[in-house]
Amino acid sequence: QVQLVESGGGLVQPGGSLRLSCAASGSIFSIAAMGWYRQGPGKERRLVASITRDGNTKYADSVKGRFTISRDNAKNTVYLQMNSLKSEDTDVYSCNADVMGFTGWGAHWGQGTQVTVSS
Repeated sequence: QVQLVESGGGLVQPGGSLRLSCAASGSIFSIAAMGWYRQGPGKERRLVASITRDGNTKYADSVKGRFTISRDNAKNTVYLQMNSLKSEDTDVYSCNADVMGFTGWGAHWGQGTQVTVSS
């Protein structure tokens, strides 16, 4: 069984920063792509940023230049450094990982962490 646990969300003022972390644990042989998604009430889940095992990254246009995704393969952890936060960044952020476990490859999700940008 694979678990993804996020941390680092919270309330921050516009212009501030937050760093989200997501650690994968359990029966893991390998992790391919990892990513962060966001979802607001009544809205579809959207990609924020993703990173391959080799470090290739992809970002949503709305966060380019402000957010940075990184990962530590030895710790099975992905990070999202969020700078210059705006009120429109407010959402629930969830991490995703493509994991090779005992039963083969599968996509796994964290429980989500709330990010609120407000003065």
